[in-house]
Amino acid sequence: MGKNSKMAADYYSVLGVSRDATGEEIKRAYRKLARELHPDVNPDPDTQERFKQVTAAYEVLSDPSKRQMYDLGGDPRGGQGGGFGGAPGFDFGDIMDAFFGQGASGSRGPRSRVRRGQDALIQLEVDLSEAVFGATRDITVDTAVNCETCEGEGTAPGTDRMTCTLCKGAGEVQTVQRSFLGQVMTTRPCPQCGGFGNVVVTPCPECAGDGRVRTRRTLTIKVPAGVETGTRIQLQGKSEVGQGGGPAGDLYVEVVVREHPVFTRSGDDLLCQVKIPITAAALGTSIDIDTLDGPETISLRPGIQSGYVQTLKGKGAGRLRSSGRGDLHVEVIVMTPTKLDAQQEELLRQFANLRGEEDRQSVVADAQESGIFSRIRDAFK
Repeated sequence: MGKNSKMAADYYSVLGVSRDATGEEIKRAYRKLARELHPDVNPDPDTQERFKQVTAAYEVLSDPSKRQMYDLGGDPRGGQGGGFGGAPGFDFGDIMDAFFGQGASGSRGPRSRVRRGQDALIQLEVDLSEAVFGATRDITVDTAVNCETCEGEGTAPGTDRMTCTLCKGAGEVQTVQRSFLGQVMTTRPCPQCGGFGNVVVTPCPECAGDGRVRTRRTLTIKVPAGVETGTRIQLQGKSEVGQGGGPAGDLYVEVVVREHPVFTRSGDDLLCQVKIPITAAALGTSIDIDTLDGPETISLRPGIQSGYVQTLKGKGAGRLRSSGRGDLHVEVIVMTPTKLDAQQEELLRQFANLRGEEDRQSVVADAQESGIFSRIRDAFK
């Protein structure tokens, strides 16, 4: 039986069928288990892992050539069955095919109609608050599901596939060609049945023989806290089902975060600006701001300068794949009046005289103590 016989027996036990089970018995066993274990029915991680095992077993045992290789101790899923001289990965059949064409080493049998479904990618727009705190959203997708009329077979009710008359069910046809080595027999997929060994004579009227129909369904997904534009959420088995009752592909949801009118984001931190009059900056004040967590009061000391940044710890975005949150940085912008009446202008002149600033000469500031670079440095200390 070979050193992998135990592994082959495991696939039969996974589906709960005997080693001499027919293809129809294997199909029925898989469909029964798939209905019980599918992620749409049971999202438990352990159940999903069992579903993967059942699907892997069905992909092998439903394909006659793979099943034969498996029964002989090979590993059709790893591509290392039938090694030459017992060496894994060295297939004498591959060498024969390289010299004499596909199938020169012998018939590979009909192809399985079972195919895994295609993966799909859709975009989901979320508000900044949903990206910061996480959210639960419903999304509507157009996808392919098994046809209920024919149960994925593609044949009209009461009918079945017919054995291909050209290849007699082998899925392959052989031709003899002359070469410098003499006559060489080559094998290729049957052009009449596409290599499946059978043909659909009377297609299902509901799905036109595809075994699948398009439908629209609503899925509920969890958007984790800390996502950014471009973050992709993988939903296993939520895309379209495969042909021949094959497993469904995965659905990828790409997040797009809408711009916020007040806050911008830098990594896990949020940034915003508040504007105060020059008198409030000179005398000091308290301001109320609306954060994503709710109202907050910030006290500003007298003499605050434009560009000053106050940091509110833990008021930023959630950290994806870790705990905690970033910070909220509030930049203060001091508004200098642009229009003064005569009385206001006179009062400012008196104020300047009192401070000895009547000559209004400019002073070059120390680059280490002021300017935008130092403000940015202070903001992220």
